[in-house]
Amino acid sequence: MPSSQTSRPGAPRGGSGRQMAALDDTDRQIVALLRVDGRLSVRALAEQVHISRAGAYTRLERLHRDGVITGYAAQVDPDRLGLATAAYVSVSIQQGSWREVRDALSELPGVERVALVGAEFDMLVQVRAHDNHELREVVLGQIQAIPGVRGTRTWLIFEEWVT
Repeated sequence: MPSSQTSRPGAPRGGSGRQMAALDDTDRQIVALLRVDGRLSVRALAEQVHISRAGAYTRLERLHRDGVITGYAAQVDPDRLGLATAAYVSVSIQQGSWREVRDALSELPGVERVALVGAEFDMLVQVRAHDNHELREVVLGQIQAIPGVRGTRTWLIFEEWVT
């Protein structure tokens, strides 16, 4: 159950217009611990936040029901998966086409994240590939071929850290 990532790829994060769940310090501690190690047992979680196991189960059920915890995913080392090349790609789109472009980007292999942004471009996309040739194909062959995409700009990622 590791990670704070959603189990629903392509699911929007933030800005959804939904009301924020009422969380107390114990809820925040639970979420923080699960973000570090989503495989924590309920018993270990209860011990670390100093509540009963029944209390931990109740809080976890509520955090899931309220959409605070949306899922669990494994954190992986992209290099060990053979995905040693990574880049951020800014995408400029035609007015009003963001939903269609977002959906098309979400279907492309290697696209890890898609964000709608307020900047001189419209979307920021994180892409992982086996090598520069595959990255070139994703950006120039697939992203730029999406109807509604006006242009792209690519920044290679030399190294990254999870905080």
